[in-house]
Amino acid sequence: MSSTETNHIIQVKDLTKQFGTFTAVDHITFEVERGEIFGFLGANGAGKTTAMRMLCGLSYPTSGNGTVAGFDVVKEGEKIKRHIGYMSQRFSLYDDLTVMENMELFGGIYGVKRRELKKRATTLLQKLKFIEERDTMVKALPLGWKQKLAFAVATLHSPEIVFLDEPTGGVDPITRRQFWEMIYQAASQGTTIFVTTHYMDEAEYCNRISMMVDGKIKALDTPANLKKSYNAASIDEVFRTLARDAQRGD
Repeated sequence: MSSTETNHIIQVKDLTKQFGTFTAVDHITFEVERGEIFGFLGANGAGKTTAMRMLCGLSYPTSGNGTVAGFDVVKEGEKIKRHIGYMSQRFSLYDDLTVMENMELFGGIYGVKRRELKKRATTLLQKLKFIEERDTMVKALPLGWKQKLAFAVATLHSPEIVFLDEPTGGVDPITRRQFWEMIYQAASQGTTIFVTTHYMDEAEYCNRISMMVDGKIKALDTPANLKKSYNAASIDEVFRTLARDAQRGD
């Protein structure tokens, strides 16, 4: 993979992760362009979370190679972590800290200097209309507010790429739409968004989608092209067609 292909912020080739005799991720190859909203879909057990962990520098591949934000996924996992944002449905914020304390904590972890951190945090809270909640304990916030705040925290250090692992799970449709407006705004400012979701209607909002089945990428294209290729009315229909022969999953 040539370093001159600067428009690609993620490039992986034959990336593989094995646990003993089980191959969780099986020789996946793909690229993500800068500023793209890239959907990474798959049923539970398909291997998408394992793949995302390798891309985030949280797990090392068994074989294959790749780069994220210019850093090697095999040798430079710690550097990758410092140049990305990450948000998970399962863990994002500390409930027993206030809104501002969470922002200060994560900003410090991301290496944002104190004065700059205060300025960025205030700007983000104003944008979210959360400024009056700065001293509110996070556990007192509605789930939708927590998710929007978690996304803001993940972008506090102006990362080139933000990984979102099922970020809208459990929130109502209106909050989901508002959350996607935040994603679009971040992408319009040049941030690359790499998102997993089990809501197939959300997949339609992505620039391109990959679909994993049994550890392999079975399809990768724009939503419109995927629907055309599979003669399907929706991405959900495409997904069901591809997942029909899956050997593992729920």
